[in-house]
Amino acid sequence: MIGVFAALVAAASLAPAIPLVAGVPITLQALAIMITGLVLGPTRAFAAVGLYVLLGLAGLPILAGFRGGLAVLAGPSAGYLVAFPFAAALVGALAVLVLRRRRAGHAALRAAALVGATLAGTALIHVAGIAGLMLNARLAFGAAVTADLAFLPVDVLKDVVAVAVALTVHRAFPALIGRGPARASRR
Repeated sequence: MIGVFAALVAAASLAPAIPLVAGVPITLQALAIMITGLVLGPTRAFAAVGLYVLLGLAGLPILAGFRGGLAVLAGPSAGYLVAFPFAAALVGALAVLVLRRRRAGHAALRAAALVGATLAGTALIHVAGIAGLMLNARLAFGAAVTADLAFLPVDVLKDVVAVAVALTVHRAFPALIGRGPARASRR
């Protein structure tokens, strides 16, 4: 599953991108990262997205814009890239907490809590992205925040879509994550 989800993130990053300010494009990477966290949980999500990042840094052209290699760490999107595995792990950890509290009739609350989990991951990515823009694009804090804000509405939409996908996956595979050790051992 780690390899499959690393490939999912790679495929999402290679989908046509929409260029925005400061040379950072809008891609489907964030959507795939949120789905990975929501579906795999923290450890496997970190491993999957970390594998994707490591393969990209090793030179495979699987990063946004068909780029790869260590030179991307000097680019304006470096902060976003570095944050991806940590955001996936954060979303995964929060998703496990939400999914362990399964109660009939609370589907809307569960969905809202999962959206909250993805928003936390998105916030982490954006904070690191702003730092990367300040460092590598040499933008002042205000300019970096302004440049980053262009991504926020689309990322929130991606978060909602990721939750819809993850809830569908968890309905089909309820034991994927979210079951505590006591419940899992009964099988």
